[in-house]
Amino acid sequence: MTTDTLIPLLLPLLAWPVARLVAPRLPPQVASWLLTGAALVLAAGSTAALALLAFSGLSLLPAFADAGHWSPEALRAHSDIDVPASIGGGVALAVLTVLLVRTTVRYARWARRLSRELDEHSAEGGMVILPGEEAVAFAVPGRGGRIAVSSGMLAALSPRERCALLAHERAHLAFRHHVFLIALTLSSTLNPLLRPLSAAAGFALERWADEAAAHRVGDRTVVAHAVAKAALAARPHRGFALAATGGPVPRRVSALLTPPATRTTGRTPVALLCALVLGVAGLSAQTALDSAADLHDGIELAQADHAGSDR
Repeated sequence: MTTDTLIPLLLPLLAWPVARLVAPRLPPQVASWLLTGAALVLAAGSTAALALLAFSGLSLLPAFADAGHWSPEALRAHSDIDVPASIGGGVALAVLTVLLVRTTVRYARWARRLSRELDEHSAEGGMVILPGEEAVAFAVPGRGGRIAVSSGMLAALSPRERCALLAHERAHLAFRHHVFLIALTLSSTLNPLLRPLSAAAGFALERWADEAAAHRVGDRTVVAHAVAKAALAARPHRGFALAATGGPVPRRVSALLTPPATRTTGRTPVALLCALVLGVAGLSAQTALDSAADLHDGIELAQADHAGSDR
C-alpha cells in the first residue's frame, strides 16, 4: 500500500513543468477549467494519501483494533503498513488541516470586512465608487456581485479604458471566477507543491477576463492600455478579490497586443495537452482509490482472522 500511496504525494511535483508547458498553449477559458480541475484532483489525491497513511498507522493501535474487531498482528500480516511513514503522514495531515482552517477563517473575515466597507458606499448598477486618489479596482461576489472602483483609478484612465476595465471586472463576476479562485486557494493550501499550477490557473483567469473585455469593447489595444495603466497606477494587489491588475501584467498586455490568429493552437495539440493533464490527475485519483481498496481488503482479512480465532 505504501508504494501506491506515494504516487499521489509525488505527482504534484509535476505541477511546475505542467504549468509551464500547458498554460501558455491553451485558450484561457480551457486552461482555467483544466488547471483548476487538475489542482483540485491532485490536492484531493495527496490529502487522501496522507489520510490513508495516518489511518493505517492508527489501525495498529490496540484500542483502535479492538473497536474494529481485528488483530493488529493479522492486519500487519495482510497489509504493507510502514509505521514511520504513517506517523509522518499523520503529522503532515494535521499541519495541513490547521493551514486549511486558518485560510478558511482568513477568507471569511476578509469577506465580512470587505462587505461592511462596501455597504458604507452607495452602489449603482452593481458598481461602488470609492472616494480617494488611490487607484483601486476589483470585483467581489455576494449581493449579486459588486465592482469596486476608486475615483483615483477612474481619473487615471480614459473613457474607453474605463469601459475596458469595467468589462474585465464584469467578466470575473459573470463567469464566477471567484469560485475558481477559492478552489485554487484551497488546493494550494492542502498541497503547497501545487502553487505553480494555481498561479498558472490564476493567470488564465485574468486572460479569460481580458479576452472577454476585448470582445465586449471591440479593441484589444484599448484593453491592453487599460490593464497596463491600471497596474502602473495601483499598488500590488492583495487579498482574495479579483482585480484587473492581478497576474503577470506584462504577459497579459503582450497577449492582448498579439493578433489572435497567431496565438491559436491547433485542436490536436490542445487535445494532447488536455489529455496529459487529465492523465496526471486521473493517475493520482486512481492510485489513491487503489490504496484505500488495499487497506480495506487487509482490514476485512484481519477481521476474518480475528473472528475465526474467537470461535
